[in-house]
Amino acid sequence: MNSIQRKCKLAVAVTLAIAAFSVQAAEVEVLHWWTSGGEAKSVAELKKIMEAKGDTWKDFAVSGGGGENAMTVLKSRVVAGTPPTAAQIKGPSIQEWGAEGVLADLSGIAKAGNWDTLLPPVVSNVMKYKGKYVAVPVNVHRVNWMWVNPAVFKKAGAKVPTTWAEFPAAADKLQKAGFIALAHGGQPWQDFTVFESVVLGTGGPEFYEKSMVKLDPAALKSPTMEKAFDTFRMLRKYVDKDFSGRDWNLATQMVIQGKAGMQFMGDWAKGEFTAAGKKPGVDYLCVDAPSTKGDFTFNIDSFVMFTQSSADSKKGQEDLANSIMSPGFQEIFNLNKGSIPARLDVSMDKFDDCAKKSHADFVAASKAGSLVPSIAHQMAVPAATTGAMQDVVTQFFNSDMASKQAVEKLAAAARVN
Repeated sequence: MNSIQRKCKLAVAVTLAIAAFSVQAAEVEVLHWWTSGGEAKSVAELKKIMEAKGDTWKDFAVSGGGGENAMTVLKSRVVAGTPPTAAQIKGPSIQEWGAEGVLADLSGIAKAGNWDTLLPPVVSNVMKYKGKYVAVPVNVHRVNWMWVNPAVFKKAGAKVPTTWAEFPAAADKLQKAGFIALAHGGQPWQDFTVFESVVLGTGGPEFYEKSMVKLDPAALKSPTMEKAFDTFRMLRKYVDKDFSGRDWNLATQMVIQGKAGMQFMGDWAKGEFTAAGKKPGVDYLCVDAPSTKGDFTFNIDSFVMFTQSSADSKKGQEDLANSIMSPGFQEIFNLNKGSIPARLDVSMDKFDDCAKKSHADFVAASKAGSLVPSIAHQMAVPAATTGAMQDVVTQFFNSDMASKQAVEKLAAAARVN
């Protein structure tokens, strides 16, 4: 009887354990477009963390189009009433999905995790819809970087410019020495990436916020914006004749190979230098875009959670949100991707000097009020408005349009929504 009783008790215990596990486990379907390189490695790490919690990761990767393809698929799923558990979405698009009433409220999870303290307000505000958290930040990219080949500058006897006023003298020396001064890819988003740094350096963070985020008509038509266009036009004569249509990474290769002296691009460019075996501070320099010292334009990757009915799915969302915000994942992901953690308290010991500078500037800018969203990378205004303003900037860069005409066109484009 004792043996039978022990076996019965063991069977009951096993049954209860299985039942308990089945309640805790959840299938978490995650839509994203991270399908290659360090991004894919990072997704794999997130999957491991989730599986360690007893959840099942269902990968919903949609490659191509920089996320455009993924958004098309996502819309069809939401319309059909079968949204994924979570999806990679960023910037004002979070607000647009929030307005549709399909996002889950993560405020309880955020409060328990103390997110308001761990994230700077400018970042946490992007993650909220009507004051409630609906998204989780994965990282922070800095956009206003200038990448420099110091050997090229040394050969040309030029000094790395720290202001827009210093830029022409340095660029002229590079050209006279037979180098391309500015490596650039003539694609609209790249033009806009450079332009936003010019605006920031010309008018400062308050002017940038007023003109490129709040879209104030007076600021958009101001003499300061005219000056920004004048400076942007100055840069045009320092790019090579074959710049049109060039991909950004090919422009980065020009700096790596010593064909060009400088490039304006976000910190994802660092991956190209790293892949080529180059060391920051030795083979290349990461410096603030001219006249933007202490300022920081950010681009944040994030995930939103869609409303779920089952308790298991809700638990899966909680596990996913906590996993993304964990110091361990924030470290691993950003070491792979070249960006920095969104959390302010993650140790930077394992990161390179460029990332450490980015983090220090990020923290300082968040305290100083000079942390601003990148309009070129869809963090500041709706996508339609971004596209309209970007078209004006590209048209200006490739024509003889006067700066006075450009500011009028930019102000008109800012009204598109």
